[in-house]
Amino acid sequence: MKTKYAIVFICIVALVIIEKESNILSRVSDKLIQRQTPQQTPQTPLDYNNSTQNGSLSMLKMLLSKLTGTSGNYSNFSEEEEEEELDGLGRYSYSGGRKHILLLATTRTGSSFVGEFFNQQGENMFYLFEPLWHVERMLTMAGEANNGTVLAGIYKDVLQALFLCDFSPLEKFISPPPQDHVTPALFRRESSVSLCEEPVCSPVIKDVFERYHCKTRRCGPLNLTLASESCLAKKHYAVKTVRVRQLETLQPLVEDPRLDVRVIQLVRDPRAILASRMVAFSSKYKTWKTWAQDGQVPEDDEEVKRLKGNCDHIRMSAEVGLSRPRWLRRRYMLVRYEDIARFPMQKAEEMYRFTGIPFSPQAREWILRNTQTTQEARGIYSTQKNSSEQAEKWRFSIPFTLAQVVQRVCGPTMKLFGYRFVEDEKMLTNKSISLLEDKFFHSSKFQL
Repeated sequence: MKTKYAIVFICIVALVIIEKESNILSRVSDKLIQRQTPQQTPQTPLDYNNSTQNGSLSMLKMLLSKLTGTSGNYSNFSEEEEEEELDGLGRYSYSGGRKHILLLATTRTGSSFVGEFFNQQGENMFYLFEPLWHVERMLTMAGEANNGTVLAGIYKDVLQALFLCDFSPLEKFISPPPQDHVTPALFRRESSVSLCEEPVCSPVIKDVFERYHCKTRRCGPLNLTLASESCLAKKHYAVKTVRVRQLETLQPLVEDPRLDVRVIQLVRDPRAILASRMVAFSSKYKTWKTWAQDGQVPEDDEEVKRLKGNCDHIRMSAEVGLSRPRWLRRRYMLVRYEDIARFPMQKAEEMYRFTGIPFSPQAREWILRNTQTTQEARGIYSTQKNSSEQAEKWRFSIPFTLAQVVQRVCGPTMKLFGYRFVEDEKMLTNKSISLLEDKFFHSSKFQL
């Protein structure tokens, strides 16, 4: 009994000390903020005092609960949950409740479709479609596209600025260069609801700029200053990109205290990706088409090595995320396109739950309207399709010979994500045989 009273006394003394320290920290924090210039002041200042005090109080509650044997919110934690709770206490954020979603994928994985889940969220979401396209294009012209270290660093810096609603780093890569922050050349501007609404969508002066069209209205050139102001006014931000090759290069972005980043990695069966790319990018995949007709594939060819390299990068990024390093805890989710195609509403709900953003009626309505259509998809980037049928179409367009090649060079990736190998052509085209294992990726306690 005396021991319990002693513990309670120690905790009370500790609380008094914390209160005094927090007051000192508050005064120091206020002075630092006053010294900052307007450009340095965070958009949503951190209440450091409250964060520190709440974190310390939580730790003391856990300690008190364990030592005294009393029941409470902290007494039933598993060791892993306690570790995550303690890890969370050390992370301070200026984000003010804003969430920053980064959808990572590769081409032909359904990323445009899944990106619309967030683009259609409503007036609280600012969404950008492939802003890194400009960076890759400019560096390709400069001969730096094969320098992975340079690319990764610039991608991270541009994404970081965009999540802070600063378009100036991106402007350096737009060609032709914007004039007074105005450009008609932003890649796929029409794919962002945020950039096609007032006041960002300014009226066309002479009604002749066909290329400035948004999907639902006619807009003039994009004023990036207005876009930045619109971004700042939104509650949440989302960016879709297929150009980040290694997840670990984003660690500084995820750890930025001004942001609250959630990374969703979208993956797809590599055989389906190849089949889709052969249709969508036929001029670049002529070699594969020739191999499909000849029935022979030289596996030492550069094209095959490139396929293997892509699979390896996807797998290694997923392995980093699924290993749950401290910097990614609660911030990484792996989703298979095939699961989304089969259960779009359920998976959308899981993704929204993971991000901590309300799943809006507008997003629900869009998903219902665009996953049950009987119309043939229009264009290679169409997001209007019967999703369950779309996920299986590749099985009838890729020759068994090419499927075998993919299985050989991308085998470890397929095994990690739960994609079954086919043994012959009959198995490949037999839709009664599922090529998808029931697999759950427990990369986050928020993910089902």
